[in-house]
Amino acid sequence: MASEREIFHLSGPSHLTAVNWKNDHDRRSVAASLVQGVYILERDRQEKRQGPQALAPLWWEFFQFQMVRQLVDDVDSSIFGAIYEFKPPTSPSSLSTCESPHYVIAFRGTIRKPHSVSQDLKLDLHVLQNGLHQTSRFEIAMQAVRNMVAANQDKNIWLSGHSLGSAMAMLAGKNMAKTGIFLEAFLFNPPFFSAPIERIKDKTVKQGLRIASSLITAGLAVAVKGTHQRNRFEDPFVYLSTWVPSLFVNPADHICCEYIGYFEHRQKMKDIGAGGIERLATQNSIHGLFMTAMGKESEPPLHLIPSAVLTINSIRSPDFRQAHGIHQWWGPDSHFKSKLYRYN
Repeated sequence: MASEREIFHLSGPSHLTAVNWKNDHDRRSVAASLVQGVYILERDRQEKRQGPQALAPLWWEFFQFQMVRQLVDDVDSSIFGAIYEFKPPTSPSSLSTCESPHYVIAFRGTIRKPHSVSQDLKLDLHVLQNGLHQTSRFEIAMQAVRNMVAANQDKNIWLSGHSLGSAMAMLAGKNMAKTGIFLEAFLFNPPFFSAPIERIKDKTVKQGLRIASSLITAGLAVAVKGTHQRNRFEDPFVYLSTWVPSLFVNPADHICCEYIGYFEHRQKMKDIGAGGIERLATQNSIHGLFMTAMGKESEPPLHLIPSAVLTINSIRSPDFRQAHGIHQWWGPDSHFKSKLYRYN
């Protein structure tokens, strides 16, 4: 039997009968709903719900999107993503503007059900080990993104994902940005695996630990890489700073909450005159520096991004499930606080 959270009219943003594509709340709500559509697509497959019994279509059809393609994992045949096309009526309302996407490529996160949990958890482990780029699921996703961009170069294409899916969307977005193509991205509860400093209640202790971490990382960077600075146009981190994805995090979600400290601390270091130290620390990880010191190439950690619009859900979540859930992101926007962090 379907849960209430799978049924659009019971748990989705059914109040959005007219989407204002200039409104951040509406854009966020639609992007999150399309990700939920991927979750329900896979649940429909698992429960063999077809035709009128299928629950997924309303999650995109309500907003006048059509399904273009399902993205299927080649290991367990689970549906992990979808490509949607925005198909408004021939006489769109005045609220349908050029800010609307032509296509949205959305990726779900982990589903803890027998038919998909094994492969999903393997992908989670790859994210933890910074090896997502080596997986066949990501290769399928990345190729789909490249193909859509190549075929629709003048069209507005969004990336959207939740949890594991946001890691895939982030990596795909970073790869495209390195080629000079900057896709709008909505990343819900993106993983940031590090020491849980943000969970520390004492602000003095938390700030002290962050400063110490920055000093150690920057010191190691100088020791390993030397003081030579590449030309700013050759520095991939500087070049990547033009891409500004939207990140959505909850302070009670230990999987993504470190993004709060990551960006806030960078600003604080700049304010006290230690911006140079923090720039080095921001671009490097201790693990990556040790790999470099041993003469081994390593992929930059996924969570190291230069710029972002960070949105924090400040409403108190009763448990981890709600703090990490996708449903919170189409709730009342009075609890959301957003700030632009641009690397320079």
